[in-house]
Amino acid sequence: MRASLASSIAVTCAAVLALPVSSAAPAAAEVLVQPPAASALPPAPDLSGSTQSLPLGPLGPSSRAGGSGEQGLPRRDVKPFSLVGVVWDDPRAPLHGTVQVRTRATGTDTWSEWQDVETHNDEHGADPDSAEGTSRALRGSTAPLWVGDSDGVEIRVRAEAGGTGGAPPLPAGLRLELVDPGDGPETQTDTEPVLETEPGTDTGTEVEQVAEAAPPQTRTAPAPAAPAGATAAVAPADATSAAVAPEAPLPPAPTPAPAATVPAATLAAPSASGALTAPPLSGLLAGLGAINAQLTPYAAPWLPALSKEATEAIASYLPPFLPRTPASGAEAQEPAKTPVQAAAPYIGPRPAIVTRKGWGADESIREKTFVYTNTIKAAFVHHSATGNNYTCAQAPSVLRSIYRYHVLSSGWRDFGYNFAIDKCGNIYEGRAGGVDKPVLGAHTLGFNTSTMGIAVLGTFSTTAPPAASVTAVARLTAWKLGLHGINPKGSVTLTSGGGNLYAKGTKVKFNAIAGHRDGFATDCPGSLLYGKLGTARTSAASYQGR
Repeated sequence: MRASLASSIAVTCAAVLALPVSSAAPAAAEVLVQPPAASALPPAPDLSGSTQSLPLGPLGPSSRAGGSGEQGLPRRDVKPFSLVGVVWDDPRAPLHGTVQVRTRATGTDTWSEWQDVETHNDEHGADPDSAEGTSRALRGSTAPLWVGDSDGVEIRVRAEAGGTGGAPPLPAGLRLELVDPGDGPETQTDTEPVLETEPGTDTGTEVEQVAEAAPPQTRTAPAPAAPAGATAAVAPADATSAAVAPEAPLPPAPTPAPAATVPAATLAAPSASGALTAPPLSGLLAGLGAINAQLTPYAAPWLPALSKEATEAIASYLPPFLPRTPASGAEAQEPAKTPVQAAAPYIGPRPAIVTRKGWGADESIREKTFVYTNTIKAAFVHHSATGNNYTCAQAPSVLRSIYRYHVLSSGWRDFGYNFAIDKCGNIYEGRAGGVDKPVLGAHTLGFNTSTMGIAVLGTFSTTAPPAASVTAVARLTAWKLGLHGINPKGSVTLTSGGGNLYAKGTKVKFNAIAGHRDGFATDCPGSLLYGKLGTARTSAASYQGR
């Protein structure tokens, strides 16, 4: 009986330790309270944000090029938007040419110069043989471009000059997507800032359809109504992923709270044989107040930073990453690892992370199930190619816009990247399923299995990335790769799922922290960010204690 009771208590403690924590300290009895079931949560709010989808057509004789080799729209008034992109019918059809837009700032007569939109975006996506990669909802798409609050637009899409055979045709069904991120989460007094923020406001407003001869579309995905008392069909993977509740942007930042620490008695330690063993139950209970002084409300807007000791103690009690939905047959050959097996002592401290709730993700538009890969062997670093014309206070709006563009315009199941980082070094949860879990993303075509994707918001082909962003890459990878026993300065071998550099089935050796261009012929993550990855590897290994 005593052994059974101890086992039950240990399981309960493990569940508690896997939840986010906050810095307040209530009575210890409150630590063991479980979060509410999904069906007990408040009803989902009516999150704003929408997308105008305008069909492109041949430009008139006044155009310098005109004809079938150029499509677009002349200057026009539209409802407010902040991000643009172009989509087309066939996701496998490349756009050989250039896309340029100019926009008018809301409420003014000021038009921007012509801005280039990155046309090579197919390499950011699901693997070709995955369910997401073969979905009938997929469309071809450019990278999205953040333009700020605007109410006027002009666009031109020009086919590249051809040789003797003429210019290749533009793909069929070209449409301009104008994304309004909507209003951000309401400010909450209990929301802790993460890192430095810049002054700025989120001014998105609801967008309606635009009446024209060829009707545009408004892309929406209303949440289905659930019967009274019904439970969720799919339980959230963890408390950071799937609740829908009023949200909060990052407020101006006072000095961040110190990272949580844990007494040494609670830490996992190697046995005489060298295997990592769980700490004694008495030590674990003694450390509960230090690690989980108070449960954060279900689906908290932020996860606070933890000390290295607290991170390692929590990792020791995380359950195996099950159940699993294999992404491919090749992935099924890799044995799943528990954090106890993979953690060892080299786990970097968990950095502060803004959750999907914190940046205002509308959970009604994504797929409701989660897909996991077996482990995380490497991190692929990207730039979002959305431009650098945003403030850190606007970063949640940028994320909501990219999210809508990925799901409703491009036809993806969710936000493509596992994490995002802004120019101030704030780290954001990306694709839903749990920040500590090996969620299968859609970021590096051919190499999404057993990897994570990190998007640094901005374009870094000719602009240097901020030091804070590079540091955030190092802190995030030190923690997440450490959970799987990976040395950030080491190398790993991955099997290609197919791409323009490596044929399907090819085994490829990568740095544990790699750039997108290492696995696909692309400029991403930009030459200047790519040049900083060596610094990120060294720093991440140091954070792990190597």
